[in-house]
Parts: sequence; structure tokens; C-alpha cells
Amino acid sequence: MQAGPHGLLLTLEGENWPQGWHGVHLHAVGTCEAPSFSSAGSHVNHADTPHPHGLLNWDGGPDSGDLPNAYAHADGIARAEVYVARTAAPDVEATARSTGLALIVHASPDDHQSQPIGGAGARIACAVLYPAPPLAED
Repeated sequence: MQAGPHGLLLTLEGENWPQGWHGVHLHAVGTCEAPSFSSAGSHVNHADTPHPHGLLNWDGGPDSGDLPNAYAHADGIARAEVYVARTAAPDVEATARSTGLALIVHASPDDHQSQPIGGAGARIACAVLYPAPPLAED
């Protein structure tokens, strides 16, 4: 996770994922206790007024933990860069600095609208994220 002037850039790299699209979300507790990864808690959300789930939710969404889906190829490899806009970045950065974040990968794609998690299904992978140190200036 790298901070930029208008948000955060996350680089995702996964192995051994089932082929296809997967919902990916930022969760508010930086722990990944298998097998269910429920220790990661719920999505990071806006500190002032929580928002409903969904990048395409016109009724108050998205919450700060909503991310685009990621695709895993037949060999189980998934790679993506995901940008978290400034509107969600303060909640994400504050959570990362205090408790760490959990990046959760779900079994199915997120439809970005239905509640509570867009039909993304079970949690199949988890990684704890902390902010990267600032890049040195040239």
C-alpha cells in the first residue's frame, strides 16, 4: 500500500486462487485466522457516517473497504493494481496505522450493489496490510 496525492495504490499478487473473478475488500482488523478469516472483522468504513456496501451503490455507497474484483487465471495466479480514492483513503490509512488492515479475497465476484458484501461468498484468502514507508525523493 503506497500513499499518493489523491489516494492509495494497492498492488495485489495472489497464488493458488480458483480461476475466475473474486470479490476483494479491505477489512478493519489486521488479523487473518484461518479457516474463516472472521478475525478480520467487517469492512473498513467511513468514520463519520458508515456507508452501505457497493462501488455501484447509488444509495449512499461505497464503504471505504470496497474494491474492484480481481481475476485469477487458470494457473491460480492473480495480479492487480487497485486505487483507493481520497474519499476513502483517510479511513483506510487511519485503520492501517492503528490495527493494520486485512485484505480479504472472496470465493465469488462482488456485484458491487447487493448487501452486505455483493454476493461475494466465503472468505478464501487473507493478507495483513500495513502502510509502506514513504518513497525517498530523488
